[in-house]
Amino acid sequence: MIKSTNRRDFLFKTGLASVTLLVSGKSVLANASQLFVLDKPNSKFSGVQVGAITYSWRSLPSSPEQILQYCLDSNISAIELMGDSIEVYAGKPANTIPQTPRVPGQPRTISEEQKKQIAAYQQQVADWRASVSMDAFEKVRKMFKKAGVSIYAFKPSALEAQNTDAEIEFALRAAKALGAKSVTIELPRDPAHSKRLGDLGAKHKVFIGYHAHTQATDAAWDIALDQSPYNSMNLDCGHYIAAGGNNTKETLLALIEAKHDRITSMHIKDRHSKEKGGANVVWGLGDTPLKEIFTLLKEKKYQIPATIELEYDIPAGSDPVQETKKCVAYAKKMLGAA
Repeated sequence: MIKSTNRRDFLFKTGLASVTLLVSGKSVLANASQLFVLDKPNSKFSGVQVGAITYSWRSLPSSPEQILQYCLDSNISAIELMGDSIEVYAGKPANTIPQTPRVPGQPRTISEEQKKQIAAYQQQVADWRASVSMDAFEKVRKMFKKAGVSIYAFKPSALEAQNTDAEIEFALRAAKALGAKSVTIELPRDPAHSKRLGDLGAKHKVFIGYHAHTQATDAAWDIALDQSPYNSMNLDCGHYIAAGGNNTKETLLALIEAKHDRITSMHIKDRHSKEKGGANVVWGLGDTPLKEIFTLLKEKKYQIPATIELEYDIPAGSDPVQETKKCVAYAKKMLGAA
């Protein structure tokens, strides 16, 4: 007999194999192919999709089942999915190269033999990416979808200049298998690389969302956007404000309006301005115009996911999942849906 459950519990068909996980103090039954959830999460408020990048839970275990549980516990119904743990789930070769102990205050030393081992491992990963089936990625999409969570962006570590075209195309195929509209990567310094990515994005009909830190300016993305209709912006509103200089609350809102049709997702965090030190802080305590951003998305009906990226220090007695949940509640209130 199945006990009564709350909105955070997975239910499974009788007789199916299951795995028990301990997440956030709860015992959870998980089976990737057969789960379903009562009272699914919903973080779309007043027409604005609030999501989270799974980097927010970087200090926690990160199997697909565990990531999904964090979504449910946070009331997150859409995510930008980091790639590493999902590749491991799909069978990525394990890195068995021993690490030289790090000496505090000094860079890690790498021997010539280790350099050869690293190059050999990187080639092994590249070969795996070029040939791996998309079955595991499709299984993850179905598992999340069944629980009420969509994947709108994918952030793998396979999009850099040193990666082969086959690796990049793997990332784009994986994104499509996961149901994602875009992949995300740091804005390249070399325009030749954003041209390369944009061309491959067009081939696979997957957007390349470029993320910037405090090098962000209103014109930072212009070259990439001009290179391909599949080059887009992953605008980090907190980093933009922390950059200071000509970057202000007013220019940020104007940038969103001007480029809204080229922004595939945004990162939302609260940071102090450069003049105040630029620190990441609890939502509502910094200089990022959170209410104005949410209001703009709501009133203009821009279909841009607003991605929670949790980077402030976790308060004593809390954890990343609880802090994400607080950010969701804050966004809901700012959108007038609380």
